[in-house]
This record gives sequence, C-alpha cells and structure tokens, in this order.
Amino acid sequence: MPAMKNLIAGSIAERRPSIVLNDTTLRDGEQAPGVAFTVAEKVAIARVLAAAGVPEIEVGTPAMGAEEIAAINAIVREDLPVTAIAWCRMLRSDVVAALASGVGMVNISVPVSDIQLKAKFGSGRDHALKLIRDVAPYARDKGLEITLGCEDASRADVDFLLRVADCASENGARRIRFADTLGVLDPFATFAMIERLRRGCDLEIEIHAHDDLGLATANTLAALRAGAAHASVTVVGLGERAGNAPLEEVAVAVEVLYGLETGIALQRLSEVAGIVARAAGRAIPEAKAIVGDAIFTHESGIHVDGLLKDRQCYQALDPAVLGRSHRMVLGKHSGLGAVVNALKELGFDVPPDDAKAILTEIKAYAQQTKGGVSKDMLLSFYKAVHREPLGSACLHAPDAAARPN
Repeated sequence: MPAMKNLIAGSIAERRPSIVLNDTTLRDGEQAPGVAFTVAEKVAIARVLAAAGVPEIEVGTPAMGAEEIAAINAIVREDLPVTAIAWCRMLRSDVVAALASGVGMVNISVPVSDIQLKAKFGSGRDHALKLIRDVAPYARDKGLEITLGCEDASRADVDFLLRVADCASENGARRIRFADTLGVLDPFATFAMIERLRRGCDLEIEIHAHDDLGLATANTLAALRAGAAHASVTVVGLGERAGNAPLEEVAVAVEVLYGLETGIALQRLSEVAGIVARAAGRAIPEAKAIVGDAIFTHESGIHVDGLLKDRQCYQALDPAVLGRSHRMVLGKHSGLGAVVNALKELGFDVPPDDAKAILTEIKAYAQQTKGGVSKDMLLSFYKAVHREPLGSACLHAPDAAARPN
C-alpha cells in the first residue's frame, strides 16, 4: 500500500504541485430539489468555505434574475480570499448578467454531446463551436476570466471535445470543465477520456462529476490521476438528483491517499458540512464519509480489541486529521476487552467473571432496546453484578420504564 501510494502521488506531482477545488454548493448544490438558500445563508456558506481554505466558489447563476445577482453581489462585497465564479449559458446576455453581479470569472457552458445539441438547439457540433466563438471573446473583452463548461462531456465524442478545447483556447478560455452531467462514467472511462484531453490540449482541465451511480468521488480521483488539475465539488455532495462529488471526500482523499495539498483545512470540514446541511434542511447521515457522526465509532468486539492494541489494526484514516477522535460504544457486538476498558475509564478494575456477567447484560439490553449502553447504564450493571453473588440467576435488562432516555 505505501509503495502504491507513493507511486500515485509521484505520478500526479510530476504534472502539478497541487489540486484546486472549486466548490459549487451555492450553484449546483442549491439546484437540489427543495433547497433554497437565503442571501444570509449564501453569505454564511461562502464565509465558512473561504475560512476552510476553498480557493474557488461557484456563487450562482446571474441569469436567474435580480435577486440572484443581488445575492452574488453580497458575496463579492465580502471580499473573501476566493475566486468567485458565475455560471452562464453560452449567451451574451448571461455574460452581461454576470458582469452586473460583480464576479471576475465565469463558467460559460455549452452542450457538447450530440444528443443534447440536437435536443436543445436542433442542431449539431458546428453550432456549439459557433456559440463559443461568439460568446467567449465577448466575455474576455469585458475583462472576465473564462472556464468553458462542456455539458454532457461524458457522452460526447472525444475528438469533438478536443475541437471544443482548441476553440476555447483560441477564444480566450483558460480552462475546460469536463462535466459528467448524468453521472454515467466509471473511473476507468473517466481516466481514459481525461488522459486523452490532457495529451491533446493545453488548457487547465476541471472534472465535474455527478453521483447517479455512486461514483462521483471515484471518477473525480480518476480524473485527477489522469491529469485534471481542478475538481468541482459540493459540500456533502449536495446537488441535483443523486448530487455531486463531495468536497470533504475529495479533499481528504487527495491529501491522505496522494499526499498532495489542496489548501483545505481538513479540521473544518465538519463545521462546513453542518452549516450547509442546516441551510439546506438536510440531515447528514451518521455514516456519511468524513463528516458523519458515527464514522469513528466502534462496537464490534474484534475491532475494539484491535484498536486497543494498535490503532493501525482498524484505522485507515487517523481521526485527528479531521480534528476528531475514536469513540467506542458498548452494544450487542461488544467483547470483553471493550467492557474492561470502559470500566477502567470509569475507575473500576473488574475480574473476568464480573466482566462476563456485565457483558451478558449489555448484549441483552442492546438487543432489547436496539441501542447502545450509556456510561450510566454500564455503571448500573456493574453495581448490580456486585450486589448479587456470581453464579446466581442471570440478571435481566431493566424494564423500559427504568431505562434512561
């Protein structure tokens, strides 16, 4: 594993010194069904993203109207240490709206797959190139930096993508965004397509992955290994349908697996996730990678025993990296080692027979209540065992009325 890690890190580091994450929670994230941020919430999210070290934020879609422009203005006026980017269709009118919002960079997007070009415009590939030649120079003449967004790139012909990249470069773009708009790729196809683009164009390449098949993070990492330097992400993967590649997953994977810098303060990821989840009205699942409450919680007797002996037995990610710590809970799957350790933390040394009796009670209680055992309940089991002679009838889990809330 260390050898593979070093090999991966080395191959990426040869191409670039770091990975740039572009958070689009305020644009693509807000497009999730039922999500509608207030201006105050948008500003708060932008602030916490900036404080966490996110270098680029896609702040919204100015063409939505005056309220959206005002919200983007409010973020821009914060003068945060980030690049604020507006998302635009490949229309001059969208660029005009972006200028009114005060941003210095735009992602001007155009469909590049044959199916979307026909469905949206009733035309073909030449029409997409014509739009780029018209709108990109217009945006550059207005002083805007440009990312050329390739919508539905994952279903486009790669040779045509290279023509799009050449056209974008000739007309002032600095970056091309490869969008897996429908989340149809796997990491192998992603790697192949991005590697081909990297060999065939001199623009910065950004990957924008959707999670319809649960592969957004994997596809993002594959794109980075293949030569992309930028990754589009959202906090907790918030976004349309199944969402996007999560900021927290990509940031941690890039640093922990590849040893590369993203500039993200990993210890602040839980704070960022909490603020976004509350604004979106979405609960964070306990088992959500990186930011879930239970991801460093252990109950299994085998796992707890191993962790007590050597944390590396069952620790792929040191929780301290995220400013967190392990938590061991007692339940149906606990072993004697966990019971003895938990009682030691309460100041009690117990003989093996007592520990076995207490473990029996823990398992019965956990199975009956479908929950874990608190410190107070553990203490009550300990006291009960010492009140009755060992070998007497087995103690029973307390009645529901006697259980702590």
